[in-house]
Amino acid sequence: MKYRQLGRSALKVSELCLGTMNFGPRTSEQECFEILNAATSAGINLIDTANQYGGDLGVGTTETILGKWLAEDRTRRDKIVLATKVHEPMSDDINDRGLSARHIQMACDASLQRLGVEHIDLYQMHHIDRLAPIEEIWQAMDRLISQGKITYVGSSNHPGWAIARANEKAIARQRLGLISEQSLYNLVERRAELEVIPACLEYGLGLIPWSPLAGGLLAGRNSNAKSDDAQGRRQSEDMQKVMEQLASQLDRFEQLCSALGEAPSAVALAWLLHQPAVAATIIGPGNLEQLNSILHVPDICLDNETLVQIDEIFPPCGPAPEAYAW
Repeated sequence: MKYRQLGRSALKVSELCLGTMNFGPRTSEQECFEILNAATSAGINLIDTANQYGGDLGVGTTETILGKWLAEDRTRRDKIVLATKVHEPMSDDINDRGLSARHIQMACDASLQRLGVEHIDLYQMHHIDRLAPIEEIWQAMDRLISQGKITYVGSSNHPGWAIARANEKAIARQRLGLISEQSLYNLVERRAELEVIPACLEYGLGLIPWSPLAGGLLAGRNSNAKSDDAQGRRQSEDMQKVMEQLASQLDRFEQLCSALGEAPSAVALAWLLHQPAVAATIIGPGNLEQLNSILHVPDICLDNETLVQIDEIFPPCGPAPEAYAW
């Protein structure tokens, strides 16, 4: 496994980040433990979850599963970089959601209890809350840091302007600010290149792409892989329509991958690790076979010619405003 600094922080994270969104609702507890054991044995040290994950089993389920795994061997906690999130609704209570200082404090305490740990390494805002003043958010985050409950703060699904605003306010408070942004980014969906990646580069945030296989589109059209958020979606009517719309591009991409001797999913993941600001890419294997099939991704080196070919198949957006103005 290879490691990179997470943004401008001194924290080192594995280039593959184990995403756990499917833990519980789509992957049994026993399979989750097997994946966690194999991933950490392979050197993956960044494990990402969210308080809202749990699907039909209920919010908090995924954090609870992780807590059980950590409780099996207390030495595991010190070997991983544990990341979770706050923002999404946790109940019908009007205040049990968003980024108010009250909810941030209460949600963090609840996550710590479910995870069975004393601190969270990376606490991420799961989404922008346009009603919450950034001063209120930083007040809450600073309090959690001073209490020793979190170490770093990250954002997720934030636009470039929100990243800039958050870090400018942090600079004014003489604080470190955001060190990471978790964003939708893959070969099919490249709009992060317009504003988000430039903001990450300017303010020193490490980008952690989610849905790197575009819901399974980039896993290969004949693949049965269900990594990332692809499980149960590839055969849906909407997905079939998108696959037909992108048929020519997907065929060309698969031909290129075949010439490289790699699976499309592996090349799609490796491509992300060649992009500016990317610190790690999330993987969401549903079983050990899927995990083992992509552990070599950090060792895949795509030369300039290959990167140009990929850009010809899936054209880049380019930075803003040059992408749509002068």
